Amino acid sequence: MSELDPEDEKIVILARAARARTQAAEGAAVRDTDGRTYAAVTIDLPSFQITALQAAIAAAVSSGAEGLEAAALVTGEPLIVGASMQAVRDLSATAPVIRADLKGDVQEVVR
Repeated sequence: MSELDPEDEKIVILARAARARTQAAEGAAVRDTDGRTYAAVTIDLPSFQITALQAAIAAAVSSGAEGLEAAALVTGEPLIVGASMQAVRDLSATAPVIRADLKGDVQEVVR
């Protein structure tokens, strides 16, 4: 896999740190069009479930973000679930979504 630029590497590190802090199934981070970053994890409560990417996007939108430059997901799963991709696409048709394994090694970049 090709090397990431430093700003994309930063969101992978943020996603990995968020996941490690809470031992959640997944960690995610997004960078908005103003360069601000937001990190979140999977929420799996009896009354409420949300993917890590959905949670990071919710944090961005609730802080005033109107678009995304990039997103990163740290997961042990081989694919990015549709709900997560759709949440990214709701804010950007072209933002790359970086999927990294639990060690932070990039597995794919979905454009």
